[in-house]
Amino acid sequence: MTAPAFAPETEERLALARQVADAVLFEGYVLYPYRASAAKNRLRWQFGVLVPPAWGAECEEHDFQHTECLIEPRADAVLAVEVRFLHARRRTVQRALPDGGFETVPELHLDDRVLVPWDEGAEERVELVAPVAQLAGDGIEFPFLKPAVEDTEPVLDATGRTVGRLIRRSAEITGVVRLSTSELDGPYRVSRLTAVVENTTPWTPPEGHAADRDAALPHSLVATHLLMALSAGSFLSLTDPPEWARSAVAACRNLHTWPVLAGEPGRADLVLSSPIILEDHPAIAPESLGALYDATEIDEILALRTAALTDAEKREARGTDERAAAVIDLADSMPAEVLERLHGAVRGLREITGEPEGFPDEFGVARPETPWWDPASDAGFDPEQDRVMVDGRSVGKGSRVELRPGLRHTDAQDLFLHGRTATVEAVLHDVDGAVHLAVTVDGDPGADIRREQGRYLYFQPDEVAVAEDAP
Repeated sequence: MTAPAFAPETEERLALARQVADAVLFEGYVLYPYRASAAKNRLRWQFGVLVPPAWGAECEEHDFQHTECLIEPRADAVLAVEVRFLHARRRTVQRALPDGGFETVPELHLDDRVLVPWDEGAEERVELVAPVAQLAGDGIEFPFLKPAVEDTEPVLDATGRTVGRLIRRSAEITGVVRLSTSELDGPYRVSRLTAVVENTTPWTPPEGHAADRDAALPHSLVATHLLMALSAGSFLSLTDPPEWARSAVAACRNLHTWPVLAGEPGRADLVLSSPIILEDHPAIAPESLGALYDATEIDEILALRTAALTDAEKREARGTDERAAAVIDLADSMPAEVLERLHGAVRGLREITGEPEGFPDEFGVARPETPWWDPASDAGFDPEQDRVMVDGRSVGKGSRVELRPGLRHTDAQDLFLHGRTATVEAVLHDVDGAVHLAVTVDGDPGADIRREQGRYLYFQPDEVAVAEDAP
């Protein structure tokens, strides 16, 4: 076994898979509103954190990941493995003193940003290559060490004068990667590949700080995942295996991670084992223009919310982290036509319609003249004229109603509107025959914009009552 640079062909395949792996690596790295002071950013890094063994014994987090998948290697096949994780770098902010010294401060104000203490994430990689034949039986193990590092960066104002400095410190991390294979019985030459990534850092919690996760993070492998590539042969999908392999797939043990086929669709020589469950051949949406680090949200919503931050909030976000600053700059510079592309894309119909990938118009794909189903195009329905009975009274466009959500339990946010009055904008009938009221909430300052864009809130007739002051 060796740890050289990957062969050019392997590196090319891994480069494609890293686009998705980067999204895993930085999932939840810094959440909207991208400021260190935000409550959402005070408990960070929820996925794939491998803590030191002494800390793992004190909490519910783990010090290892265990991956098992099936491979069909050809003769002389070589396995390339890349373990990727973030190494926390604790950043301290200091202000320059008149006598030439420095003092630690909670924040340092500059013209365009406010620098604050923060844990940055430095990407780390462990690369190894081994012939598959050497992995049989007990296999091999590859210990690794990432040394402690301290560096200092001067902070300059607009005139070039030193007004402070940033000190970044990272702790030493040690770990081990274990690889082994066992051939399965049967007519096919199939082996079970086991890959274990373990944090072996000999750090122990300080006396009296047994439950301090913040102290353990600099000694942890954060957002840990691995890429595995075969030079000859293929992996079997654990999501959609061939019928003859289903029982063998069901016997695979995957702890704190899940392997899926990665890289180009149609190929099976690359696997991404991730702490986030993905489908085979995951890909970044073509509409996405950059990382927003908050994948529990929608790009369009994040872009709009970020652009709406105040100047003071943006200054703090820019000083929180370079990646947060990049998000602010991206939202501020996003052209209207690019934002429109984030408004939604229906890909599931392309298998039926035969439409090629890409955005409408740009690649010659004509926009449909009408939506796939438009109530106004059916002579039997008219959203602006139709009426529906609510508590024995006729309700239609212009009617005022009181919102009483809770019967369907489909959207927790609707519960906050309980008791609010709203104006009915349209009465809609869906393809299943159900009736929906499109409404705008009274007093909503964005009601005119919602009405112009046709973006309403929707309630069924049994979720509203006629407002008391309604005619």
